[in-house]
Amino acid sequence: MNVVKYMEKTNVMRILDQHKINYKAYYYGNTGAISGIDVAISLNQDSRQVFKTLVTISGTKHYYVFMIPVACELDLKKAAKSVSEKSLSMLPFKELLQVTGYVHGGCSAIGMKKKFPVVINDSAKDFKTILFSAGKIGYQVEMNVLELEKILDCKFSLITVGE
Repeated sequence: MNVVKYMEKTNVMRILDQHKINYKAYYYGNTGAISGIDVAISLNQDSRQVFKTLVTISGTKHYYVFMIPVACELDLKKAAKSVSEKSLSMLPFKELLQVTGYVHGGCSAIGMKKKFPVVINDSAKDFKTILFSAGKIGYQVEMNVLELEKILDCKFSLITVGE
């Protein structure tokens, strides 16, 4: 990974600072990484420990946020069951900015326009810390996964394909 002399502070980092939550910030914007797996490789991290943030919508027009390892796929049936909905579908990319305030590739569960229920894949508990988007393309934060409960309406569940 290239060394960056100056790292911009994102809204996610400011929120973590306000809550006095320890985190480590990473910048990978100069690596050419696009996919979550590319990000994990560029940061020399275990892809099971690097999480992506996915936003869904239910048939009743409620939004839900899911955090899963970058190499995994969200199981929509398990995800729906975890939030007591009959079914969920992925939020179309064109609606992401309007609903969350984030763009595709820079979406974080922290700092969305509105607070939505968040479900984190149970595998996150296998690690002391996880990495996820800092709310801007090219930026990640690493923090204790249990600290997320201090700032998010979140719970843990098995929500990926194959679990």
